[in-house]
Amino acid sequence: MTEPDGKLQESISGGAKILDSRRAAEAGASFSELDLALVDALQAAPRAPWSRISRALGVDATTAARRWERLRVDGLAWVSAYDSAKATTVAYVEVRCRPRAVDSAGAALADMPWVFSVDETAGDFDLLASVVAGDLPSLGRAVHGLIGGLKGVRSTRTRLGITLYSEGGDWRMRAMEPSGDAELSAPRTSRPTPYSAHMHHRPPPEDQALLEALGRDGRLGYTDLGTATGMSEHTARRRLQRMIRDRDITFRCDLAHPLAGLSTVVLYRTAVPHTHLEATGNALARREEVRLAVSVSGSDNLLVMVWLRGLHAIDPFEAHLAERFPHLKVSDRTVFLHSRKRMGRLLDTTGRAVGYVPFALPQV
Repeated sequence: MTEPDGKLQESISGGAKILDSRRAAEAGASFSELDLALVDALQAAPRAPWSRISRALGVDATTAARRWERLRVDGLAWVSAYDSAKATTVAYVEVRCRPRAVDSAGAALADMPWVFSVDETAGDFDLLASVVAGDLPSLGRAVHGLIGGLKGVRSTRTRLGITLYSEGGDWRMRAMEPSGDAELSAPRTSRPTPYSAHMHHRPPPEDQALLEALGRDGRLGYTDLGTATGMSEHTARRRLQRMIRDRDITFRCDLAHPLAGLSTVVLYRTAVPHTHLEATGNALARREEVRLAVSVSGSDNLLVMVWLRGLHAIDPFEAHLAERFPHLKVSDRTVFLHSRKRMGRLLDTTGRAVGYVPFALPQV
């Protein structure tokens, strides 16, 4: 990865000050075909300079940068960063609430910095909280004490993440022309990554500062990154390049998926014989609909999340699952009603980013 163009980025950032932030609330905000191609380009190479992005899209660099700034300010798309899966203990917590308590419980979960994603669901539970902790004991205390203790919460069920086959940072919009795709780095291949049962060591304060700054804006240039973290530009560059090299940081470009035509999110709880689990997880990770494929604890040992273009797309997708993966048994399907939070970003009902909660481990 390379740094975004410094001077151009500075010019665009300055221009952003005069942008009307109220546009984020405009009902007509949406994506053009070029916008979707731009998102796709940044999914392929989140920190590529605008000169490379512009060549891939066939537009000039200033146009690409200004279009991105509009998407970012309007909350339609954003680049973020977070710890790699290998360093964290992750779980997926199904939360059942009392009637009329779903909204307040969902808002409280979204405010918790160790809960990185929150989704309201239509299924046999009301909320899905994706959480991170330093080790298994602290995970248990946080789930039972902090989530279970919320007003209106009836019960929780925890599924511990074991092996990650694919996540949102691997997903692509697939909106660029093939020639443009070839201009950028090859699409990142999914490699199974085992989650940690305990955090061997916390990143040093300097790396944590970089993670927080890049979590807010993953395309910060090294000068701005140094200013945001109190480091010199040279130190920020050196430390970040080391984190990238050692795969200690993950970048990804996200978007308001309902406004991009991907209105339906479905979570499948599935059971796969252990002898077929890795091959099935890897194969599902290559499907264009799949946003998440992760093996978890419990008899339903594989969670699969997909983004689809409507409820009508569910049956064809499930027919493909049955044909392509005869060993996979779908135990339950849960449709998301509203994603409140995704990897730290607070979202409105249209999927647009309206805030950010920095990651932090639970204090229990």
